[in-house]
Amino acid sequence: MVGMRSLLRRGLGAWSPGARPPSHDPEDLRAALERLAAPVSVVEAAGRQALGPGGAGRLGAAPTGGELPLLAHVPALLPDQLGDPDFRRAHGVRFAYVAGEMANGIASEDLVEAMARAGMLGFFGAAGLPPARVEAAIVRLKKLGDLPYGFNLIHSPADTSLETAHAELFLRHGIRLVCASAYLDLTLPLVRYRVAGIHRGPSGEAVAPNRVIGKVSRAEVARKFLSPPPERFLRELVQAGEITEEQAALARTIPMAEDVTAEADSGGHTDNRPLVVVLPAIQALRDELHDEFRYAVRPRVGAAGGIATPAGVAAAFSLGAAYVVTGSVNQGCLEAGTSDVVRQMLADAASTDVAMAPAADMFEMGVKVQVLAKGTMFPVRAAKLYELYRAHDGLDALPTAVRTELEQKYFRCSLDEAWEGCKAFFAVRDPAQIAKAEKDPRHEMAPASPAPSPRRS
Repeated sequence: MVGMRSLLRRGLGAWSPGARPPSHDPEDLRAALERLAAPVSVVEAAGRQALGPGGAGRLGAAPTGGELPLLAHVPALLPDQLGDPDFRRAHGVRFAYVAGEMANGIASEDLVEAMARAGMLGFFGAAGLPPARVEAAIVRLKKLGDLPYGFNLIHSPADTSLETAHAELFLRHGIRLVCASAYLDLTLPLVRYRVAGIHRGPSGEAVAPNRVIGKVSRAEVARKFLSPPPERFLRELVQAGEITEEQAALARTIPMAEDVTAEADSGGHTDNRPLVVVLPAIQALRDELHDEFRYAVRPRVGAAGGIATPAGVAAAFSLGAAYVVTGSVNQGCLEAGTSDVVRQMLADAASTDVAMAPAADMFEMGVKVQVLAKGTMFPVRAAKLYELYRAHDGLDALPTAVRTELEQKYFRCSLDEAWEGCKAFFAVRDPAQIAKAEKDPRHEMAPASPAPSPRRS
């Protein structure tokens, strides 16, 4: 505090008045701070602090003539100046803002297009959708031409064929940007996408046409994305004739992802970690690996998770985030592929109206996601279904009273009808799940909870 008083007495420099004299009115200062496009100067006038409207400041200079001491200066700061300028240039965006890939098309074509036309980046939520639906989105969004957009490529341990099919779609249609999410380890389809078409640029540098933004919440996973593609996958791709030896050599000089999103506590899959812990840790890891591998492009680290207000965005950028990613809050947008009911529920929810519940896509693994608890029985019922899955060998082993409760209160249909709904779903999505359930009655209980049933509300 003593140092601050000394600084104010000494001043930052000199200020030359403009057309308007200094103002001592606090409302004038408040209004000036709200005009982000104009700088704000605080000067000493008549022995008091005052707003210096307009004028010109000289930092480090002593006041002379009609100049006044300059006590503080805040330069103009617009949203398009926040974040890493290299991120904005690399992705052709005006703002370092990203609309995340909410699954099942919640991050819809409309949302992605609106972001692109506003100078921001959006990812279509391809996770959980069949290839035909994703291809329809590709066909539409390709009409945006050079405007920025991308697609989600999600790791699906229970349905690896879907990840492969989506990666092949992106390669076939020339989609140049994907956000890779839910990866615990890198996979061959992801590596294949990243290194496809890699070549030497005019100066001999490695040029990878396909970009990956890795979304991670753990340092050990971040390390995989910030390192070059794994050698075992490069060898496999060479042996399969997918890339040449020269391309494999070039791939060893680039990171899997030039952008990595540090995801803190968020809706959906989350490790419940605070951003102030996750982001600095991954930034430090990025610096370590950049020094080790000496990449031509220094990887950038963005922030996601719980970013839903201007204050949250400001906090993320203050921590040094190269860009910010919003997710759950986007479900409230008119462009989101949700419904008015969902939008109203989210608008009425507070930050405490959430709970952890078993994840539909990783049910058998015991993975949990953060879901809205207010106004829904989902968390309680999902937890009950998981308990039953752990305790019984199949639907036929359920006690009569439990079976009746499930049919009347949970599925609103018989369990046989619910299973038929699941079979219809997996017949299109992943027929292997049906075959597995026929061999293992217990497996029948896992997809029965997340998959649609005939009259489920």
